[in-house]
Amino acid sequence: MNRRNLSLRLSAGGATLLASGIILVGFTSAPLPPAGQIAFVSQRDGGYNEIYVMKDDGKSVVRLTNTAAHEWEPAWSPDGSKIAFTSLREGQAEIYVMNANGTNQVRLTNNPEVDFSSSWSPDGSKILFHSQRDSPGSADVFVMNANGTGTPFNLTASAGNDMQAVWSPDGSQIAFNSDRDGDQEIYIMDADGTNLRQITHNTWDDWMDDWSNSGKIGFTNDQFGNFDVFVMDSNGSNIVQLTNNPANDYEPSFSTDGTKIVFYSTRTGFYDVYSMNANGSGVKRLTTSSALDSDPVWKR
Repeated sequence: MNRRNLSLRLSAGGATLLASGIILVGFTSAPLPPAGQIAFVSQRDGGYNEIYVMKDDGKSVVRLTNTAAHEWEPAWSPDGSKIAFTSLREGQAEIYVMNANGTNQVRLTNNPEVDFSSSWSPDGSKILFHSQRDSPGSADVFVMNANGTGTPFNLTASAGNDMQAVWSPDGSQIAFNSDRDGDQEIYIMDADGTNLRQITHNTWDDWMDDWSNSGKIGFTNDQFGNFDVFVMDSNGSNIVQLTNNPANDYEPSFSTDGTKIVFYSTRTGFYDVYSMNANGSGVKRLTTSSALDSDPVWKR
C-alpha cells in the first residue's frame, strides 16, 4: 500500500467465520507464472486494491484476491508457497495468509484494533506485523506464530509508531522504522526485542523496506523533497542513493541474489511497478496500468 498517500475505504467481503475466529475465504485456483515472480497490489480490476503476481519481466499477470474490499502488503513465505497480506474484507485491517496461487485464504489476526504489514521469519515459523492493539493510535511491532496460534508478543511497546519491520537474512535481528524521535528513522533490534539501536539520524523521514540476502538494507527517504530509493549497510554506513527522480519512488524489494530491485513510482503520473539493477542502473517499467500498481515484493 502507498502508506503515505492512499485513502482506504472500509468494505467487507464475503467470508466464512469459523468457531476458532479464523476466517476462510473461497477463491478459484489460478495458474501461477513460472519462477521469478513478483507479488504486487493493483486497482486495475474495479477500484479496490487486490493482490496479483507476475513474472519479473512484468508479463503473465495473475489475480489472487477478489473481494469488495482493499487487500495490500503481500509478503512471500521463505519457501514461496504462501503469501501473507493485509485485508479490510471484514471492515477492519487484519493479517491473512493464502497459498501462492490464491487458494485457502485464512485470517490470522482478529482484534478490534488494526493489524497490518507482515514479514516472515527466514525459517517460516513466525510472522512480524504491526498493531495498535496495545495502544490505540500508536503502532507497535508484534511477532506471532505463522499459523496465527498463540498470543502475539509486542516487541517494541513504545509511545511512537513502529512500523515496516523486516527480519535480517539469518533471523537474528529485526529492522523497522519509528517516529519515536519526532520523524521516521530506522532502528535495529535483536529478534526478541532487545539491544535496540538507531541506525539513521536525519531530519527527514527514512522508511525501512527490505533486507537483502547479501546484507544490504533497502529504504526510502524524502531528503530532497520527494521519496527516492537508497541502500546502506546494516549498521547504517555506506548509504548510496539509487534513484533520483522528481517523482516519488517507494518500497524497494531485492531479488533472491540481490542483483535486482523492484519498486513502485509515480514518475509517469501513475503508480507503476519498476525494476532496476542493484546499483540503480537499467530502470525498467513493469506495469503500464492507468490504475494504482504498488507494493511490489520479489519472491525469494
